[in-house]
Amino acid sequence: MIIDPIGDLLTRIRNAYLARIIEVKLPYSKLKADILKILKKNKYLNDFEVVSEEDKKYLLVTLNDVRTTKYVPTLKRISKPGQRIYIWSKDIKKSRNGVWIYIVSTPKGVVTGYEARTLNVGGELLCEVF
Repeated sequence: MIIDPIGDLLTRIRNAYLARIIEVKLPYSKLKADILKILKKNKYLNDFEVVSEEDKKYLLVTLNDVRTTKYVPTLKRISKPGQRIYIWSKDIKKSRNGVWIYIVSTPKGVVTGYEARTLNVGGELLCEVF
């Protein structure tokens, strides 16, 4: 039983990057799919798709090739099950030169920190990626 599914998602992606594995298979959830959409939009991974096998859904994530990009993204979980971190829109830090992004779960969906500031909504600060 997985206690922290978002932490598990980030750890599996980080470990796959460090092991230079191109494809990762993850258990499906809508929140994980939303986080992967943001990572794909910001080019931290190549692609992902939802795959059904024997009445179970999985996420098949295709990562960037570390050998060609020479870059391993840092994925850090902020809000944890034991300590939830909520933040107002005005308190979301601006990224320095677009180097990192925050992923925030808001009433308008899972968005980046920049989008949350633009929409003027706060929420749970899930993770940061740089």
